[in-house]
Amino acid sequence: MMRKIAIYGKGGIGKSTTTQNTVAGLAEMGKKVMVVGCDPKADSTRLLLHGLAQKTVLDTLRDEGEDIDLNDVMKKGFGGTNCVESGGPEPGVGCAGRGIITSINLLEQLGAYDEDKHIDYVFYDVLGDVVCGGFAMPIRDGKAEEVYIVCSGEMMAMYAANNICKSIAKFGKVGTVRLGGLICNSRKVDNEAQMIEEFAKKLGTQMIHFVPRDNVVQHAEINKKTVIEFSPEENQANEYRTLAKKINDNTNFVIPKPMQMHELEELLTTFGIMN
Repeated sequence: MMRKIAIYGKGGIGKSTTTQNTVAGLAEMGKKVMVVGCDPKADSTRLLLHGLAQKTVLDTLRDEGEDIDLNDVMKKGFGGTNCVESGGPEPGVGCAGRGIITSINLLEQLGAYDEDKHIDYVFYDVLGDVVCGGFAMPIRDGKAEEVYIVCSGEMMAMYAANNICKSIAKFGKVGTVRLGGLICNSRKVDNEAQMIEEFAKKLGTQMIHFVPRDNVVQHAEINKKTVIEFSPEENQANEYRTLAKKINDNTNFVIPKPMQMHELEELLTTFGIMN
């Protein structure tokens, strides 16, 4: 059975890096994974493909019209992963969220999700906060059933995570989407792990993994590779393997209970003054 996962989080928090390294870990476990980049920057598959090596769905549609083949928009990446980039509109024109809707509908029409493809996982790497219907589309329309939120101990990352939980709570009551947990992508904030553990508890979920900060991630990115491919013996590669295994084994799915703003600020204050 195919598991449908969306990765959300504040812009710049490291969603795409975390997603691709986790996918590399799953591929290493023998899982067949499809990654659908839902970001106009089209960098959600860069490390798996060793560069921005494919044309986006929207660019392909603009250049070639409706008569396209699945291979025109899907490329093979590390570990046999299927890689797709939705892309976005021309700068200053149109809505990027619409691109996600167009892309996912097209992938369905072209049979990307069919049973004969034997996909174990599809990951949607979704831009930033849930602020418009287009970016909420994977969870609104049941395209994704599990959500993991990448966050850190920084105020705006937690604020965005809490906002995303409001969206999951809304759509979870009428659909199948559930929160699988928080992934803390460390920024070396004081008491960060304890704070995100407590934040997760108040939301009714779990911190599924704490990813430490390590410069090897940047070195791997410069070389257009995941850490697992670039430096497989590094401890950081094992952190991503552990996260992949935790997601693979996860059974803790909830409709979250978002916090009020004053509660979130109290949490930050409490952990910010701890020694």
